[in-house]
Amino acid sequence: MNELDISEDLAALRSTFADIRSVVGVERLEADIASLSEQAGVPDLWDDPEKAQKVTSALSHRQAELAKITGIQQRLDDLEIMVELANEESDEAAAEEVRTELASIQKLLGELEVQTLLNGEWDALPAVITIRAGAGGVDAADFAEMLQRMYLRWAEQHGYATRVLDTSYAEEAGIKSTTIEVDAPYAFGTLSVEAGTHRLVRMSPFNSAGKRQTSFAAVEVIPLMAETEHIDIPEGDIRVDVFRSSGPGGQSVNTTDSAVRITHLPTGTVVSMQNEKSQIQNRAAAMRVLQSRLLVLQREQEAATKKELAGVITASWGDQMRSYVLAPYQMVKDLRTEYEVNNPSAVFDGDLDGFISAGIRWRKRK
Repeated sequence: MNELDISEDLAALRSTFADIRSVVGVERLEADIASLSEQAGVPDLWDDPEKAQKVTSALSHRQAELAKITGIQQRLDDLEIMVELANEESDEAAAEEVRTELASIQKLLGELEVQTLLNGEWDALPAVITIRAGAGGVDAADFAEMLQRMYLRWAEQHGYATRVLDTSYAEEAGIKSTTIEVDAPYAFGTLSVEAGTHRLVRMSPFNSAGKRQTSFAAVEVIPLMAETEHIDIPEGDIRVDVFRSSGPGGQSVNTTDSAVRITHLPTGTVVSMQNEKSQIQNRAAAMRVLQSRLLVLQREQEAATKKELAGVITASWGDQMRSYVLAPYQMVKDLRTEYEVNNPSAVFDGDLDGFISAGIRWRKRK
């Protein structure tokens, strides 16, 4: 076996890692963990379950972030030892392990490097994703449900907590709309590049003639504001409607009017919630999402950047940002970044990291 030499690759990785450590701020992370650990250790913490949940969730996020950093440091050190052992024993199998580990660390550092680009005002906040079926009839409703599953699978693969806040089911198949909360560090900054019109081309399973069908769905992503971020909403500016939670095919899943729809009359913003069991809980959740949307709208107006965050998304021809083609060939392509893959099944199963990383880098270059 020829001597294995990855010294240049290792030097580049250590340099990148040093930059990432500096930007992330390991000392700040450790200080945050110490402070949150102290708060989590207070005996009466769970007297206020909502506050306790926030403290423990923040602590878990910070610990995971620090563990990722320290884990990479250890893996870089171990990689050098693996190279020495492979060369000493002239072991081709060991050399292959080195190459595999090198590629894995490069991928992980690439993801962390992208995270360092997330320095916007709200990038570190949780995200609320709203998906709406657009042009394309029943295929569009089915496509919206495929996108819902895609984002839930992506979050699951990363260990991120999610809640489906509301789903409006279509009559024949799929969904009219859905709202999902993703609670993770930098969820908004990461997922905000997914906002826009998504386009699906396939042989329609709902068309007896077996013709190729094009359908659209709109994805909106907003930051979920902390409760300390507040905008006054006079009672006279909202209309609250209550109704029974429903499931697929229009069937009722609750015997009481626990679902809530809040309409902000001046802007026409509508938020629906039916995930919680009580009307009070659904109203509180709906008000928090409404607060977040109105804060985003207010900042957009102040900064005159109308499309910078949620944007105006029409979900029809001419403004799509990503195409998912299942027929006559297989490809998913982002039309902004030119990033593409030839495995739509993997993408719909949550393999989105390549698209998200390319989107974040593209946005930074704009």
